[in-house]
Amino acid sequence: MDVRLMDGLNMSRRIRRTPYTDRFEQVGVRGFSVVNHMLLPKAFQTSVEEDYWHLREHVQIWDVSCQRQVQIEGPDAASLVQWMTPRDIGRAKVGDCLYVPIIDANAGLINDPVLLKLAEDRFWLSIADSDVLLYAMGLALGRGMDVSVSEPDVSPLAIQGPRAEDLLAGLFGDHIRDIGFFKYGWIDFAGTRQLIARSGYSRQGGFEIYLEGGHLGAALWDAIWQAGQPLGIAPGCPNLIERIEGGLFSYGNEMTRDNNPLEIGLEKFCCLDGSVDYIGRAALQKIAADGVTQQIRGVAFDGGPCPTCSKPWPVMVGDSQVGQITSAIWSPRLKRNVGQSMIARSCWKAGQRVHVVSQDGMIRDGEISDLPFA
Repeated sequence: MDVRLMDGLNMSRRIRRTPYTDRFEQVGVRGFSVVNHMLLPKAFQTSVEEDYWHLREHVQIWDVSCQRQVQIEGPDAASLVQWMTPRDIGRAKVGDCLYVPIIDANAGLINDPVLLKLAEDRFWLSIADSDVLLYAMGLALGRGMDVSVSEPDVSPLAIQGPRAEDLLAGLFGDHIRDIGFFKYGWIDFAGTRQLIARSGYSRQGGFEIYLEGGHLGAALWDAIWQAGQPLGIAPGCPNLIERIEGGLFSYGNEMTRDNNPLEIGLEKFCCLDGSVDYIGRAALQKIAADGVTQQIRGVAFDGGPCPTCSKPWPVMVGDSQVGQITSAIWSPRLKRNVGQSMIARSCWKAGQRVHVVSQDGMIRDGEISDLPFA
């Protein structure tokens, strides 16, 4: 079956394949998205609901190579990373993974990567969908920093779900169980030393293997796939139901450069007392002092399973629009639709009654919810 016809993408070298693409085609991928100019498998033979229940109960293997690494290395590496983020990285230790908002001079959100500290003078930024590599290169050049900025040959493979730890411990050793949340360790594979972190784009637990060396991709996939057979492993991808329920946000959907970290609820990751210098500090401090006018919230709403949310849906209180839903789907667990939306300060309290105007023109009753959904 021709995958190019199934997913609707006109494949070319501008859309990069990954070290695992061949394997995912073999197990029945039905569609892709493109993130950071690279293929991201997005659909398989199972429905989104079937995939959701499987993820909550078993273990899945995800190709997340699109989480490109921006490597920053050299004497000024820590200074450049700190200049890019309002989060104080001064206490970060080798072995730590940190969620770090990256902002511009106006405090607009450029990206929200995971930072991996590999050495005192070497970092990886595991990025969402925007060109952080070029941003970092430009800042380093403009400030005359002694640093090298590059994209290494690193292709993350995620193993997610409640049985992920058992699978990987059985394959690579029980030391896997000792890796703390948002920490990383190492595994030996095919004569190489590879980084493995307890992290991933789900709330079900799991790990990400940051495979260094794309030529090893097929062998790594095969080893995990075979070891996972007794545990019911299946191919998967970030699940929209699980993501929305869990309060996980998607850069480019829930937030863009038009938003600042405080609107996303990331104040705990922002140093606002002036003790750390970073680009956009004055702008972010002013936003904090004035108070944000909107902030992201959950919206639970009725009217039966909603259509695909491919453009923002108005969230209304009376005749006034108080927000717009940017991601939404039916939750088979909650028996309601769930969505995420920026909501005006006057209406963001949990329990506030709203109406959602979905893409099919239907007006649906709902209410504001805290995130994650209960």
